Amino acid sequence: MDLDENLPRRKDDLTAQLAKQDLDPFSVDELDERIALLQAEIERTRSKRERAVNHRASADALFKR
Repeated sequence: MDLDENLPRRKDDLTAQLAKQDLDPFSVDELDERIALLQAEIERTRSKRERAVNHRASADALFKR
């Protein structure tokens, strides 16, 4: 377990800033690029989560015997 998990999010959290950003000034191409970047980040995050779950399951299996 990560010790930072229990800490509140920082006020300058990039995710919160991203959600608050005004999208009106962006062109369609810029919005498409943003979507592609966000989808890549989602995939990266899912992959990390899957590795963490698998690691945890392996550790649990090892110590339960």
